[in-house]
Amino acid sequence: MKWNELHNEACPVARGLSVIGDRWTMLVIRDCFLGIRRFEQMQQRLGITRHVLTDRLRKLEADGVLRREAYQERPTRYEYRLTDKGKSLYPVLVTLIHWADTHVPADGGSSVALLSRETDALIAPKLVDHATGSEITHRTVRAVTRE
Repeated sequence: MKWNELHNEACPVARGLSVIGDRWTMLVIRDCFLGIRRFEQMQQRLGITRHVLTDRLRKLEADGVLRREAYQERPTRYEYRLTDKGKSLYPVLVTLIHWADTHVPADGGSSVALLSRETDALIAPKLVDHATGSEITHRTVRAVTRE
């Protein structure tokens, strides 16, 4: 199966990866959550080519994850802002940060700390079922495929 055909798959993992499965894409989304919205800022921070960044931004806009807003008229320049669909990726990003800090730690420690907005204390993410409050792990939940 070709990468661009994943969008039409029945498998939700394949469909999700068709939108965010590229390394540059998740780093662009990370930067948007950090308040970096302008092309030049993203390019400088990521060290990415203009062509690749343009491609990722267009794809995220087409998929409804980002929206463009003009901030300058002559010449027209845009900021890229997360849509509600994009903002709903925050738990994915937080989970990835926690996983990487746990299983792929950086020499010298992480460059990101996850802090509670209420208490300013470090948080440890935990995935729970909304209905029961039970933790979701590979031991408590099973995925079944539908034919």
